[in-house]
Amino acid sequence: MTAAAPVYDPTDEAIRRDPYPLFARLRDEDPVHWSPALRTWVVTRYDDVREVAMADALSPNRLTPFYASLKDEARRSMLAEVMRYLSVWLVFRDPPEHTRLRRILNGVVNPRLVAGMKPQVRRVVDQVLDRVHGRDEIDFAAEVAALVPAWVILDMLGIPREHFEEIKGWSDDIRAFIGTSRAEPRRYERVRDGTHAMAAFFRGLIAERRAEPREDVISRMIAATDDEGALSEDELVGTCILMLFGGHETTTSLLTNAVNALLDHPEQAARLRAEPDLIDPAVEEFLRYDGPSNSVARVVARDHEIGGRALRAGERVYAMVAAANRDPRRFERPDELDLARSPNRHLTFGSGIHFCLGAPLARLEAQACIAALLERHPRIARGAGDTEWLDAMVMRGMTRLPLRLA
Repeated sequence: MTAAAPVYDPTDEAIRRDPYPLFARLRDEDPVHWSPALRTWVVTRYDDVREVAMADALSPNRLTPFYASLKDEARRSMLAEVMRYLSVWLVFRDPPEHTRLRRILNGVVNPRLVAGMKPQVRRVVDQVLDRVHGRDEIDFAAEVAALVPAWVILDMLGIPREHFEEIKGWSDDIRAFIGTSRAEPRRYERVRDGTHAMAAFFRGLIAERRAEPREDVISRMIAATDDEGALSEDELVGTCILMLFGGHETTTSLLTNAVNALLDHPEQAARLRAEPDLIDPAVEEFLRYDGPSNSVARVVARDHEIGGRALRAGERVYAMVAAANRDPRRFERPDELDLARSPNRHLTFGSGIHFCLGAPLARLEAQACIAALLERHPRIARGAGDTEWLDAMVMRGMTRLPLRLA
């Protein structure tokens, strides 16, 4: 009997937990796959994924066509403020708007700034790990992985840490709209409420910083200019929302997935403990092996072909970064975790003009957190209970990871 053709359906719990066997079939049998469940193209081979990420025939601006397609006036009104702030996100902009915004932000958040943050990041890691000191078991996702990047980005923006819980709630509301694989009953109401609350919060902070600038990233963004001037008020608010959303969600998933990989490969955990200088290439391998980026989403801007398939203007494309990072056409032994892997040109942070602005900070946070965890708790093991994975298309990570520290 002929095996059924592979079909990508991210609402399937088994696929959400472990998509890699299906990705392998798609790469071999249907690398530019039409998913009837998603009504979108799903691209899985490394070279094709990289082409999608870089091609000017595809646009990252998937919000504007979505909003334009809405026929329900009540829903359009509900999402108007969402569009006002999320549509200015760097990740949704094409040149020349993207070029201008990226140029200004490169002067605010850059590798030199991040390099100077090493002591601060290690201090945050130690503070978070001190909170669970003496405990036998923890939920690593909620009690460590969520806090480390959140506290770092809050400190960078000059926001008191006690605001984390409410900000996390708003961030979850936004993620339910832009990142999930299924339609939640109240997701439009949630993203409206979350965006409204976060925008009001940042408008207040921006007004305070205009009156009294500080040594923080919000003050630096207000002061930043190029030949075309400064960021608009909406760009400032939208970028602050993006920094908080992207600045902690992605790294939280990187940390949970990395620790999960070490639990699945105790020999690699032992190797990293014995050779702590491997931490830099180890983080690159965590990013490749099971990184926080499941896919990048694009809209076809003009008719063209990828992998021999005709893509029509207006169609959606998901380029599956997680699949590309396991492509044997690019990586030797792609399904093996090798903490010393070199070369390791994974696509987790994107390619070309849309390469992730926060990549240096995410790397630094992962290096500091994983090194400190293994140093302080050399015998980590799985705790009681199940892991729980995000219901997401764009991100890949866990909402629960029981961990035994003793």
